[in-house]
Amino acid sequence: INLNQCPVQDPHFDRFLAQIKLDIQDQGWRIYDEKTHQGTLRHLSLRIGRRTGKILLTLVTRSWEIPGIEEQAEQWLNQYSNLSGVMLNLNRDRTNAILGKETRCIAGDEYIEEIFAGLRFQLRAETFFQIYTEQAEAMVEQILRWLQLEGTETLIDAYAGIGTLTLPLAKQVKKVIAIESQPQAVEQAITNAHINHITNVECLTGKVEEVLPNLNLDAEQIDLVVLDPPRKGCDLTVLEQLRILKPKKLIYVSCNPATLARDLKILCADQVFKLERWQPFDFFPQTVHVETLVLLSSKVD
Repeated sequence: INLNQCPVQDPHFDRFLAQIKLDIQDQGWRIYDEKTHQGTLRHLSLRIGRRTGKILLTLVTRSWEIPGIEEQAEQWLNQYSNLSGVMLNLNRDRTNAILGKETRCIAGDEYIEEIFAGLRFQLRAETFFQIYTEQAEAMVEQILRWLQLEGTETLIDAYAGIGTLTLPLAKQVKKVIAIESQPQAVEQAITNAHINHITNVECLTGKVEEVLPNLNLDAEQIDLVVLDPPRKGCDLTVLEQLRILKPKKLIYVSCNPATLARDLKILCADQVFKLERWQPFDFFPQTVHVETLVLLSSKVD
């Protein structure tokens, strides 16, 4: 559907769409057909820092060889003052997944900066980051209100990503152990911690279900755990390990009420954990999707 604006996305994108589509047409780049698996240009992705106004433009293509892309990228940078960089993402697979695994910077910077919860974050083309900055900040504030941190706690942040929750919480506790499966996200989390002069975070790379049972905690007490899993929820191994660790408080952030209910049933079995509070957040206006924040406490022996 040939649109030049979208009412539910950031309005700063609107001035890009019409002209960039004309430029693509003038360049003669063939648009990808998902049915025939023919054509080169699959997607046009725009990412914006809600607080900084900086934009990253990414073309998802089936080939690195795009005639005239370097010259066109430089022209876009000169034309749009808030455009920070132009990227190419390679996706050769016969799939409806948007992004492939490789991304290259064609012109400008390979990231934009965003200010979130008073901290500076670098966001790349393939980085997962909540698109509704204001609501994500409201959720962080709710977490802090619920936890009533004293600065002496040790916290595990599972499915930590680039440190979206890790870093704001690290400012309020003694230590955070962050677990994330994607090496690129771990690298960015370390970079973002360094940018914000945060030194009490230990970043571990691996699947949560593999890393959590093998943590060398010695006598260290885990006071708090934060879970922010994908839509499929937590692996059973993760839930079983949390029932063994029994942190005093557990925060679960879910984007799928069905898997949240399934996981809470396991965590709360035999009253190992007690459901204390829950709060939905509308991260995706005009859709049926909802983000849910849950607070659990462990049973006192």
